[in-house]
Amino acid sequence: MISGRKPKPTALRLLTGNLGGRKLNPNEAKPDLAQPTPPDFLNNHAKVEWGRIVGTLFRAGLMTELDSSVLAAYCQSYGRWVQAERALARMAEAQADSDHALTIVTHNGTAMQNPLIGIANKAKADMVRFALEFGMTPSARSRMSASPNEVADDLTREFFGSPTR
Repeated sequence: MISGRKPKPTALRLLTGNLGGRKLNPNEAKPDLAQPTPPDFLNNHAKVEWGRIVGTLFRAGLMTELDSSVLAAYCQSYGRWVQAERALARMAEAQADSDHALTIVTHNGTAMQNPLIGIANKAKADMVRFALEFGMTPSARSRMSASPNEVADDLTREFFGSPTR
């Protein structure tokens, strides 16, 4: 197995300015840009996140039908993170000591970390990992050199062909 850095998709390299000056892959698959609808299995928080982000990714030249499952995974991770954090907040409100929601007491009296913290942390880590695939983190944005509309126009013309293709 070969390790090392994953190759960055050409669209993302164009957005970040191809700082390393590496040759762009002329044979990279160029699926049509799309704004797919969210899958039915997403929870409500995930569907809201899908609606918030899919248009932005499309305008940045980063959203195709092929990407819908990765976006669904990102959104579902976001939805689980929100659910777990809200459940922790409700538990804290129900307790006189707001820190009490961070731990639970087992049947034999042993205190342990609330499992919701693990769920929230795992969902948050998954969400960030999927967000990296779309260049949606602060560090990825700091490497971008043009406005989203300008980038979408450039990508449409230079990488994906004419807008009416």
